[in-house]
Amino acid sequence: MHDLKGRMAIVTGGGQGIGKAITLRLAAEGCSVAVFDLRPEAAEETAEQARTAGGTVNIYGLDVADQAAVNAAVAQAEADLGPTWLLVNNAGWDKPAPFLSTDADLWNRIIAINLQGPLYMHKAVCPGMVARKGGRVVNIASDAARVGTSNEAVYSACKGGIIAFTKSMARELARANVLLNAVCPGPTNTPMMAAVLGTGDDAVKWKDAMVRGIPLKRMGEPEDYAGIVAFLASEDAGFITGQTISVSGGMNMI
Repeated sequence: MHDLKGRMAIVTGGGQGIGKAITLRLAAEGCSVAVFDLRPEAAEETAEQARTAGGTVNIYGLDVADQAAVNAAVAQAEADLGPTWLLVNNAGWDKPAPFLSTDADLWNRIIAINLQGPLYMHKAVCPGMVARKGGRVVNIASDAARVGTSNEAVYSACKGGIIAFTKSMARELARANVLLNAVCPGPTNTPMMAAVLGTGDDAVKWKDAMVRGIPLKRMGEPEDYAGIVAFLASEDAGFITGQTISVSGGMNMI
């Protein structure tokens, strides 16, 4: 995907897990990458890894659920690295629990990070793409949005909202050559998954049960998603918009 060289990409939550793999791949493809992360000190490790390989990665510490902070960070990143070609909304968070045992404080935090945050990012970045008549957005959703997941009802609802929002915005912005697609990961070995699973025998049993349901018989790895994101950002994907792509080892064939 040589056409990504010199492009500017913003990756939210780009310091670890899936976001880290996406950041490293885009930097390797020649993008200048702006990582928006709540933990900038941790994200610096990712940036240094990319820089050692010759890539350009800048870190901006912020909470994507803060619209004013998002607006300021986008303005600064574009001043530093140039106009945004690609926005990857990857930042996410959940605290799994049975819905009936939770309350509005938890729901609101999950919604703020997983739904409102991406909306703020679109609002800050997409007007420039429209004005320039070109750009790409890849929203990292989840197969939880497509089939549901026990103990993640609000998270699943947010990711379902992201899929619907992606399709609607793809229709709105198509004439400006701004293409939007959603990628849905399946169960993946990430710090977030490790926090959900915990440790001990129960964690091992839960993970084994998930693997049994995956035709490829393994959990996803962060690197499994970087290629599809790079592809969707490239001119090779210039006739693809409004799509929801599952990357789950065949777990959900819908």
